[in-house]
Amino acid sequence: MSVPNGFPEHFLWGGAIAANQAEGAWQADGKGWSVADINLFRGDLPLEKRGNAELTSADVEAAVADTAGHYPKREAIDFYHTYPEDLRLLAGTGMNAFRTSVSWARIFPNGDDAEPNEEGLAFYDRLVDEIIANGMEPVLTVSHYEMPLRLTQAYAGWYSRELIDLFVRYCEVLFERFRGRVKYWILVNQINLITHESFNHLGVAADRVENLDEAKYQAVHNELVACARATVRARETDPAAQIGVMLCHFNADPASCRPSDILAALQQNQMEYYFADVALRGRYPGFALRHFADHGISVEFGADDAADLVAGTADFLAFSYYYTTVIDAETWARGNSNGLKNPYLEASPWGWAINPTGLRVALNQYWDRYQVPLMIAENGLGAFDTPDAHGRVHDDYRIAYYREHVRALREAIRDGVEVIGFFPWGPIDIVSCSSSEMSKRYGFVHVDLDDYGRGTGTRTPKDSYDWYTRVVASNGADI
Repeated sequence: MSVPNGFPEHFLWGGAIAANQAEGAWQADGKGWSVADINLFRGDLPLEKRGNAELTSADVEAAVADTAGHYPKREAIDFYHTYPEDLRLLAGTGMNAFRTSVSWARIFPNGDDAEPNEEGLAFYDRLVDEIIANGMEPVLTVSHYEMPLRLTQAYAGWYSRELIDLFVRYCEVLFERFRGRVKYWILVNQINLITHESFNHLGVAADRVENLDEAKYQAVHNELVACARATVRARETDPAAQIGVMLCHFNADPASCRPSDILAALQQNQMEYYFADVALRGRYPGFALRHFADHGISVEFGADDAADLVAGTADFLAFSYYYTTVIDAETWARGNSNGLKNPYLEASPWGWAINPTGLRVALNQYWDRYQVPLMIAENGLGAFDTPDAHGRVHDDYRIAYYREHVRALREAIRDGVEVIGFFPWGPIDIVSCSSSEMSKRYGFVHVDLDDYGRGTGTRTPKDSYDWYTRVVASNGADI
């Protein structure tokens, strides 16, 4: 046996976006309202406060009626119309894979429509074909904060068990439509992200449930059951399909070697693992059941849920990796899972601690725990970019960030971890997920639009574009 020297031969060097942050065309070709369409940009708030975590039905109604506010995801970067040119530009880096999502509201505008919207399906036919024509493997996310808005009001989002069948039917339509063309599927983006993107993810309006914290766990249970059932359908439709569960890496390091801090970090991390434990092992771990009991949380199972979870375990684990956090016993006791800063790490302008070594740690931990192929579905640095007189961005800071993360990834592969792909987030500038702003840029390609959608929309490669081209050409040897 030998230690791997570098990346595997058929490694997926990709890039990742989401429909709601890139496509725009929010009312084109029969698309319905989605949860993303009511994400208001609040430029008057501090960077760390520009989120849309929890909403009420009144908030939803106000956003729908609002004609003065700016909702950037409605127009985004107009990828819906520019995708042929954008994909050709991205393919110029040599990347051999591209991750995007299907907008649920384009396929079922209301979520519970009798028939899917053919115009929406036809768009994704063209998009998938174009990805393949550019030499890239399509990786599709089925649910990435694009739930039809009606499902949050006529139902209570994922808290309502009716969504299980509605989601499975949506998946069945996609699996059948793209059979033989799409191999890799991520059913839900960052399924453990039930705090920071609570409404965008689960669609549970705070006023529609008695106990919002409990409702979130019930909602994600329903979602896990739906994913398990959909996974079974995928294998029946296309035996070659690979179905992944995706986490946002939220693991924390203990604030000190004090035993209580070490225990707090263990318990915090366990409650991030449990989502993947259910999806990959088919059952709830004991520590999650105790956590629910200790916190007075009741999760109701349907008659077939336990059997469905066992039957529909996922094939691979995908995760996003941006930063790590620190936790102590007191913070954990207050229910704040990531409230402390690591004094040894620098942070982005948005306060995200930059920790390349943490990526190697995360990969080893996930591999040790699950022994399934791993995919880094997102990684990147959100930064303020300033183009020069020629429109070129000299983003040495982004290159430095990626260089160290790719180096950590390579070391994890040398540790024996099976990693199948690396997908930098937003290889072309798109609207930020949490803050709905353009100024938080991740891309290798600059898009000339500001936070209010003003600009030419011109696409210009940054210095990081040339760097990534060298990385891909060398299969990770030249970083």
